[in-house]
Amino acid sequence: MTAQPLTGETPPADGSLPEGALEGVGKRPFGVYVHVPFCATRCGYCDFNTYTADELEGGGSLGGWLEALKQELRLGVRALGGPERAPRAETVFVGGGTPSLLGGDGLAEVLDAVRDSFGLTADAEVTTEANPESTSPELFDTIRRAGYTRVSLGMQSAAEHVLRVLDRRHTPGRAVAAAGEARAAGFEHVSLDLIYGTPGESTQDLRSTLEAVLSAEVDHVSAYSLIVEEGTALARRVRRGELPMPDEDVLAEKYELIDSVLSGSGLRWYEVSNWASTEEARCRHNIGYWRGGDWWGAGPGAHSHVGGVRWWNLKFPARYAATLASGNSPATGREVLTEEDRRIERVMLELRLDGGLPVEVLDRAGVDEAWQAVEDGLLRGERLREGRCVLTDRGRLLADGVVRRLIG
Repeated sequence: MTAQPLTGETPPADGSLPEGALEGVGKRPFGVYVHVPFCATRCGYCDFNTYTADELEGGGSLGGWLEALKQELRLGVRALGGPERAPRAETVFVGGGTPSLLGGDGLAEVLDAVRDSFGLTADAEVTTEANPESTSPELFDTIRRAGYTRVSLGMQSAAEHVLRVLDRRHTPGRAVAAAGEARAAGFEHVSLDLIYGTPGESTQDLRSTLEAVLSAEVDHVSAYSLIVEEGTALARRVRRGELPMPDEDVLAEKYELIDSVLSGSGLRWYEVSNWASTEEARCRHNIGYWRGGDWWGAGPGAHSHVGGVRWWNLKFPARYAATLASGNSPATGREVLTEEDRRIERVMLELRLDGGLPVEVLDRAGVDEAWQAVEDGLLRGERLREGRCVLTDRGRLLADGVVRRLIG
């Protein structure tokens, strides 16, 4: 995870955590997130912490990043109590950026670095994101043999003109072909990521995209509405009037279409923006985020969370590498969550899951709002009577508003 807050206390240079944060380490789910900050080109809608070759300076090379990553992972083991106490990773997620730019051998080396530091549980889920244009049968074969268990491919759309608006480089059919190559290499779990609501995307474009997704026979789909982020090329085009801002009503209609098509084909929602064919196909790493687990985020701009303490790294690769080379933690900001902070985050995150949120997490006013949300068709009444706040289909469309109601 790489979203960056604007405020926070200065973390200690050695990366140490408050003693209270270490209580329960190893008893909660634990994952490792690795941020690969490199991209061949910058997509117009993207505001992630990524860099093209032209945007890097000394210390920002792939080799320099990998060595710094290994140093940070070793620091992480020390910060979590040393080799005897630090938990093994139950999940690993390599994201970006474009991890597939590392190639098969580079991705294998990343996983080896996690294995050599934290170690992996016997049933660890290991995911890498990949852009279709930088994959090949050889890459999938190499990373499958290295120990990766899951691949998440950035498809976005099957419509050429939509990909062009998003500044995506792959051809419309490449993502489906890449999914087939991954399955042929032995991956049981392959995900396709979609973006809907791009200016110029028609309902038929979206239907065609969903047909392509189903033809790929993947067991997981993520679908996110287009968000126009300030500072991106897309935002500048919208501001100049070249493209319209996505319409909220149209986005809702497209979400309903996605859910109907995927559900009708055996892919059931388990989080507002995620569908899976089986329990095993669900992304365990992301579920760890949504359920408040612990994770160490390694890499420039990466976020971590352990025991109610959240911190985030320096964003620029050269500074990140230089700081670690000097023996210091790359963490540049930290916040210690209060009990109330953690309660609110539980509402924000767990409500998005198909199992919902235990009603006892809510305060008295929140419980009253939950019953009112049942009356408004946003929460399921039978589940609330069982002690769970679970979104209805309509509630999923208005999930953020439901959260605001429940937390006051």
